[in-house]
Amino acid sequence: MKTLDFMGQRKIAIAFSVILLAVAIGSLATRQLNWGLDFTGGTLVEVNYSETADLNAVRATLDEKGFAGAIVVSFGTDRDVLIRLPKGYSDQQGAELLSILQQAYDGTVELRRIEFVGPQVGDELREQGGLAMLLALGLVMIYIAFRFQFKFAVGAVVALIHDVLVVLGFFSVTGMEFDLTVLAALLAVIGYSLNDTIVVSDRIRENFRKLRKIEPVEVINISLSETLGRTLVTSLTTMLVLVALALFGGEMINAFAVALLVGVFIGTYSSIYVAANTLLLLGVSKEDLMIPVKEGADQEEIIP
Repeated sequence: MKTLDFMGQRKIAIAFSVILLAVAIGSLATRQLNWGLDFTGGTLVEVNYSETADLNAVRATLDEKGFAGAIVVSFGTDRDVLIRLPKGYSDQQGAELLSILQQAYDGTVELRRIEFVGPQVGDELREQGGLAMLLALGLVMIYIAFRFQFKFAVGAVVALIHDVLVVLGFFSVTGMEFDLTVLAALLAVIGYSLNDTIVVSDRIRENFRKLRKIEPVEVINISLSETLGRTLVTSLTTMLVLVALALFGGEMINAFAVALLVGVFIGTYSSIYVAANTLLLLGVSKEDLMIPVKEGADQEEIIP
């Protein structure tokens, strides 16, 4: 198998990652995220029209009646409509919205559900979501430290933090709405990226034990080359499904699919360059991965 010189481009990769993180952190500090109703609070109204609903007409009606900032999207079929009223509207005003829609429509408008999310609940969800991500990163670090070695744990967590910040930065820069589905996608990105990083780390550890006379940079290049086929096939097939969901899954699932799409792409990159780069910066060597020798054991019994 031809060995690709991945680590020969590690300085370019470091510069690229630094630029991505600078843009992401800068945007999060200045623009922040476009928090969805789940986090800011507001009213959610689901209605069913007897015939196909004209979303543009519904938006125009709501704007005319003073419901500024209402988000109107299809939900399931072309007759089901989901209306999100931002913070500032009460559940009572949400009920009044039904009569306004009925007056502007010749057919029948049926109320399916109405939910009110208070700002305090939104703040709690935001706090718990952040704690969930921190807990996931902490548990990942502990697991990999036991499964491999502490330097591998640091590399994996740095790669995961890199992925999460880039995805958050993407949503901050584009202004896309950040809701609970996107938070779920972020946690899924952590799992996906971790899986890819563990596969690469396992091959690096195996090759460090077999190829003892080769420099760490070359060992990592060989390991990345050997796992490249598996990485590309897994990532490309996953991204094909996510592209289909983003294009044809409807507005309700669009942000979830986009978050996963960005996360899978950047997670594939980070498992190759960020995690492996961190190992080199920490000075990983074959001594870190040698199997401990039992006291009194014969040297010939040591497994290479």
